[in-house]
Amino acid sequence: MASDIVLLTDENIPRPAVLALRAAGRDVESVSERMPGASDLAVLRYAATSRRWLVTFDRDYGELVFARLAPSPAAIVFLRQGSHPPTWAAEAVLDVLAQVEFAAGHLVVVSDRSLRRRPLPG
Repeated sequence: MASDIVLLTDENIPRPAVLALRAAGRDVESVSERMPGASDLAVLRYAATSRRWLVTFDRDYGELVFARLAPSPAAIVFLRQGSHPPTWAAEAVLDVLAQVEFAAGHLVVVSDRSLRRRPLPG
């Protein structure tokens, strides 16, 4: 169920987006608040052990999970960069959460024009 999903936002997710997700009632931990400066691998490990969906603008997480077999979180929501207001990330994540069965267990790539997914390993 979408209301049971907990999120971990990477350091590159703007604070207004984190606050908007929290205002929407989402359980959100922010890497900026919890573990600033942590390596991508440390972030992935934390997301995996805490069963949080990782929300990021950083494409390196896909390489870590698929090529280097780093631990997979419950899902990764990769937002493609664009010229968007700071709260766009929250709107995009809420749209993905509305399709939880589509996104759970996948790397979901969100752009202005499309929503793609790839199953996470393991």
